[in-house]
Amino acid sequence: MSGSYAFPKLADATETSEADLDAMLVELKEAAPGWVAASLDERIALLERVMADTAAVADAWVADACTAKGVELGSDIEWEETYGGPALVVRNARLLRNSLIDIRDHGAPRPPGPITQRADGQTVVRVFPTDGYDKALFGGITGEVWMEPGINPGNLKAAMAKHYRPGGAPEPAVCLVLGAGNVSSIGPMDVLYQLFYELRVCLLKTNPVNDYLAPHWAAAFDALIDAGLVRITTGGVEVGQYLTNHDDVDAIHITGSDKTYDAIVFGTGEEGKARKEADDPINTKPITAELGNVSPVIIVPGPWTDEDIRFQAAHVAGSLVNNGGFNCNASRVIITHKHWNRREAFLQAVIDALDAHPERIPYYPGAEDRWESFRMTDPECHVIGTVGEGCVPWTLIEDIDPEHGDHLVFNQEAFCGVFAETSLDVERDVSTFVREAVRFCNETLWGTLSATVIAHPASLADETIGAAIDQGIADLRYGAIGLNVWSALSYGAVSTTWGAFPGHHRADIQSGNDVVHNSYLFDHPQKSVVRGPFRAWPTPMWHAGSSMSGVARKLVDFEADPKPWKVPGVLAAALR
Repeated sequence: MSGSYAFPKLADATETSEADLDAMLVELKEAAPGWVAASLDERIALLERVMADTAAVADAWVADACTAKGVELGSDIEWEETYGGPALVVRNARLLRNSLIDIRDHGAPRPPGPITQRADGQTVVRVFPTDGYDKALFGGITGEVWMEPGINPGNLKAAMAKHYRPGGAPEPAVCLVLGAGNVSSIGPMDVLYQLFYELRVCLLKTNPVNDYLAPHWAAAFDALIDAGLVRITTGGVEVGQYLTNHDDVDAIHITGSDKTYDAIVFGTGEEGKARKEADDPINTKPITAELGNVSPVIIVPGPWTDEDIRFQAAHVAGSLVNNGGFNCNASRVIITHKHWNRREAFLQAVIDALDAHPERIPYYPGAEDRWESFRMTDPECHVIGTVGEGCVPWTLIEDIDPEHGDHLVFNQEAFCGVFAETSLDVERDVSTFVREAVRFCNETLWGTLSATVIAHPASLADETIGAAIDQGIADLRYGAIGLNVWSALSYGAVSTTWGAFPGHHRADIQSGNDVVHNSYLFDHPQKSVVRGPFRAWPTPMWHAGSSMSGVARKLVDFEADPKPWKVPGVLAAALR
């Protein structure tokens, strides 16, 4: 790579002494100017290496992740580690490569479109499906990125890929990426975004929960490590503290907890609390963050059949049990209409779906204590599974008064297999319910990361109700919104954005202050909206009880090298 530096590869990524960390940062600091000056062709070639190398290490990566989480290889839930790990990293690299090719050949990334404006003037860009392959493999699902006010179809191109425009090259910089411990694609994808959107070289520190992944990430990023652009280290709190305050770290990106963010920015204990209240940070480096959320699911009343009830109950249950409930986008609060005649049937179907789903090992630290604190808010709640040491059963806390805005479930992310339900006692008019549900989400629930709306086709087709749902999606202050699909699809599509709704101040960070993924490199995205059919077939992999592990493994190979003749094999695996 012209103007860059080549350094020896790390034999492993486990050394965390201060001397070793200093050496890594020196190497990255020296490589940073060359990375800013690198050509598009050089960057494209590196991404192609990442695609191939990630696919090559996928099996070992997934095997270790399954072992760590107590997931049996070949089981129905192995797909979570495959798709949520190497498959998405390969897809991310491929879509970034495609955008860089577009910049090279056409001056800017070229989203598939259409590009439209809503009646209020907000610009909406269709970014999924990205091509015919997506259309064939993810039938009926679409994804949009909604831009911030001021961006219109005429100036959109000038509001993309800021550092690739003439005169837009940034100052060379080293970014410390603090990886999350739950989903194995998060750390690598955060690095890709810093490298190829912000043009910052990266030191990736694993979370202690999944530090076993460091060798696999190093293998996947072999080309980036060889070029001196990435270093990987493990370590606990002490390593994190050393690095966040290091003079050679220019910027920080964190995926994780708002408590960790506050500790970095303001410090800990009473002094940290006082500094936060006074907005007096101890760390003034640029810090971006993707943090947690109490994710709502709005259930719009409609003419649901018994089969609709069962299908959507598995959908909602799946959005909790995925990864054992250790997801920042896991559904946490179901919002129903108190007078919907199918409410009780739906909630019972959710309980039945949870009961049919095997319990998971609570691999994430603190899960048992968090579960107990939530369970004690309602000792009569539905506990589905075994209670005891090393067990965190699926739990539904039902019929919480929405007027109790200080309730724990509305204000704290459970980060385990717990969710709640609240019903709004509004007039029977469905449009009024939709408006009140949106207001409840925006004004009562903590965080702005992701929200899901589920509505029957008849409701969407109704002129009044459909308009209320459309306006509700526009009014929801969340960074990712799913209509009839779990909002986590905004994470999984990769062409969409993933992050908080804009506007959080550092002293009230909630779900964060930036986006990642964003593979068309928009400079001013506001939120992403993913839509899907009310009843999909084959059953989507994220539904409770689905068995899509074979599909996920085929998707790794497909994303690494898409070819028309591979599509039937993926579809056949899904049908099986």
